[in-house]
Amino acid sequence: MISRPWAFWRRIEYLTGLFVVFILIGTGVYFAYFNAPPTCMDGRQNGDERGVDCGGICTRICALDVLPIVVQWAESFRIVDGQYNAVAYVQNKNIGIGSPEVAYTITLFDESGVITERSGTTVLPPDSVYPIFEGRIDTGTRTPTRTEITFEGSEIWLPTLSGREQFTVESRALTRADENPRLDVRLTNTSLSTAEDVEIVATIFDAGKHPLTASRTIVQSFPGRSTQDVVFTWPQPIAKTVRSCEVPTDVILAVDLSGSMNDEGGTPAQPISAVLAAAEAFTARLGAYDQIGVVTYATDASTPQVLTRDTAAAKKIVASRTITPEAEVGSTNTGDAITAAYTELNSARHNLDARKVLVLLTDGKANAPEDSPEQYALAAAQKLKDTDTTIYTIGLGTNINEAFLKNIASGEDHYFKALSKDTIDSIYQSITSSICESGPAVIEVIPKTAASFAPIQ
Repeated sequence: MISRPWAFWRRIEYLTGLFVVFILIGTGVYFAYFNAPPTCMDGRQNGDERGVDCGGICTRICALDVLPIVVQWAESFRIVDGQYNAVAYVQNKNIGIGSPEVAYTITLFDESGVITERSGTTVLPPDSVYPIFEGRIDTGTRTPTRTEITFEGSEIWLPTLSGREQFTVESRALTRADENPRLDVRLTNTSLSTAEDVEIVATIFDAGKHPLTASRTIVQSFPGRSTQDVVFTWPQPIAKTVRSCEVPTDVILAVDLSGSMNDEGGTPAQPISAVLAAAEAFTARLGAYDQIGVVTYATDASTPQVLTRDTAAAKKIVASRTITPEAEVGSTNTGDAITAAYTELNSARHNLDARKVLVLLTDGKANAPEDSPEQYALAAAQKLKDTDTTIYTIGLGTNINEAFLKNIASGEDHYFKALSKDTIDSIYQSITSSICESGPAVIEVIPKTAASFAPIQ
């Protein structure tokens, strides 16, 4: 058999060439389909990224390079029985860095533990404090005593083109606080760009910066360099909630003029003269936009002064009151006095921007009408409280039923005991201070939008 080595090597060359072709084809396929160049959305840390799809050439900022969210406070505010709005103020300390999607859970607690939870996502612009709002949370028969917010920690952090400075509040006005509260706000978008789905939260604080209530509205499209009027509403009165003296007060002063009020005798008769002098001083301490009305009562009740801002006229009415001969031998009809106050505080003269207050003074027990006088008075008091009226009671002397007067009052701290006529004026001064607090209410209006975030690349 003749050996042909050249044929063997020719086969080796063919196989080698075929192998090289397969290698080249495989390499091409690999680079084409399995070794794509690094991107910011491939779910891997490659290229010059500092983390998975973040840092380096990527728009996304790595979580390790971001300061954590700081919770300033979280509170729940009653809307109606069994429903609450929950609000948390959170601070983003990162300059020029925000998140278009932060996942959170708000949890409401009472003394027995968790009532309910609500989860969602929100936009978090940079450089400032922003509210997170969850509305109409059902709590059933339970009342929240603590509210907490937690974050999932999977935020997307991006550079932003603007923050709180994108919007400015031009004006705000709170009206009809005691009927259908409404906050009118004029807001300007200072940016050149249209902001879409702008969430705006209005929060009202007391003078000590404690949050009292909040409301939210959404503006679907807010063109750049434009101004819009935005409205916030509440389903229940907030005049009593917002205790600033900037909110006016309509107050009825109810004074017992039964015969026992001059049992001490003397000239002038006591204790009635001291009581009326203290009532005059109370009237003089009211604010310029407050209204005062006067109810007097013995066997029956009357309203010698309807609600008025004319405190001088009201003082004259108080000073002119006397105990009639009929009242000398009459009764004490506390229920009729409260009913007269109800009628006046719910009349057309009531200022719908004002809170409602009744201050009732008596030196005796309710003994008219003859059939269950105290139950009659308590029913009248409850009817008045149901209109969001605050009731203060003052019991003068020792011939009183303290438990009864405490039940008429809006709370035990709204009942005052005056052992003598000399303490009446100081009690009226305490009530004046209790009705409202010094210092203005603070209304914060904070918009936020995802329109200012850089696109993810």
